[in-house]
Amino acid sequence: MIAVAVVVTIVAVVFAFQRKLVYFPSPGPLPSAEEVLPGGRDVRLVTADGLLLAGWHFVVPDAPVTVIVFPGNGGNRLGRVPLARELTSRGLSVLLFDYRGYGDNPGKPTEEGLAYDARAALDLLDGPVVYFGESLGAAVAVELATYRAPRGMVLRSPFTSLAAAGSHHYPWLPVRMLLQDKFPLAERVAAVDVPTVVVLGTADSVVPPAQSRAVAAAARARLIEIAGADHNDEVLLSGPQVVDAVLSLS
Repeated sequence: MIAVAVVVTIVAVVFAFQRKLVYFPSPGPLPSAEEVLPGGRDVRLVTADGLLLAGWHFVVPDAPVTVIVFPGNGGNRLGRVPLARELTSRGLSVLLFDYRGYGDNPGKPTEEGLAYDARAALDLLDGPVVYFGESLGAAVAVELATYRAPRGMVLRSPFTSLAAAGSHHYPWLPVRMLLQDKFPLAERVAAVDVPTVVVLGTADSVVPPAQSRAVAAAARARLIEIAGADHNDEVLLSGPQVVDAVLSLS
């Protein structure tokens, strides 16, 4: 009876605090866009449920596309500046923004909330766009693609679903039963018909490479494997293979 009570207590605690195990936002305040990259503009995104979110728009004159960067579950947009710097130097405009609860934004992150945030980012732009989704952000990008298709997508280190990723790290928990946020990436991407590139690191310790390969198969995507790269290695954040993957869709 004691053992059962302990297990039930653990499961109840995990259920109650599960979003703190999924989302790891870094707070603000953050510098202005101009301080981060010359010519950058501070922008405000208005979500359908009434939140005002902050972002940075780096506009390159005559750019063929704007790349919307959908971050992973940690940090804030400041950590994605190296990618923006590389992409703008290659002639692409970039929109960096933070989800609700990240950076200096109000609100608390949820799957539904991040979908609202993604739509608000898209509504800010005119013209062709490429979606760049990093880890959890790949799931956000794919959900947005079911709403409005981009010119193309780069999915970096995508999982097949949040439940599958969670089960990999917590095999002793009934993750699929407990999760409130599902992010069924592989299921959704199979219904999206846009040019897609999947980039993975073969030494990824956060998202199993096999899951990223399964996403590539479901998306009928071109697959780029970076040997020896772990989830947060610089080569996967803003390395040449990642940048070239984005450029190939522009």
